[in-house]
Amino acid sequence: MKLKTTLYKEQLKKWPEKGQHIMAQYDEEKVIVYQSYRPAIGNFAMNNQYFGGPFKYTRMTWIKPNFLWMMYRNGWGTKEGQEVVLAIHLKRSAFERYLNQAVYSSFQKDVYENWDAWQEDVKNSSIRLQWDPDHDPHGNKLERRAIQLGIRNQEIIQYATEDILEIEDISNFVKEQHQHVLNKQLHLLMIPDEKPYTSSNDEVNRKLKLAAHDN
Repeated sequence: MKLKTTLYKEQLKKWPEKGQHIMAQYDEEKVIVYQSYRPAIGNFAMNNQYFGGPFKYTRMTWIKPNFLWMMYRNGWGTKEGQEVVLAIHLKRSAFERYLNQAVYSSFQKDVYENWDAWQEDVKNSSIRLQWDPDHDPHGNKLERRAIQLGIRNQEIIQYATEDILEIEDISNFVKEQHQHVLNKQLHLLMIPDEKPYTSSNDEVNRKLKLAAHDN
């Protein structure tokens, strides 16, 4: 596994406790995002290193850069249809492109001139943006908020076939770490090493309403 992992308890000491943050593992080249699928889709993606086969380009697909947010949504890979957990090494330039195009899934009066302007942006954009409460390993809601991005239309084809550097199946890792959660042994829990991500574009950071954080 190419993901860099660290003890959850150690990371917790450095993470912001509240505010909107893009928690992610990243470097100059890539940003790691997560998705969960049924075996037919997940195994095809892993074996072929792109999304195809039973993957539908006509449906919006959601990516999550925050590992624990993905674990909350997929029940640590136990939910039906989400058994194959993928770590997608996404080109950082692609992730930046998504953030630049992203339109909120709900009206934000401090971002859009009016309701009609927001609706027009929603109609014309291929990237949807949503902030939700982040969660701890047991699924408890936190004050910090986590981001997810929905991809559709022409962008989904580019995402599925061009924007990805590598796809890793981390299902076994997820199962192993889930046991520590079930056993209430969070001192043993290892998760991907993450820190707050900010865009190179200040206007994007303002649009996302990212909270300030210590470097």
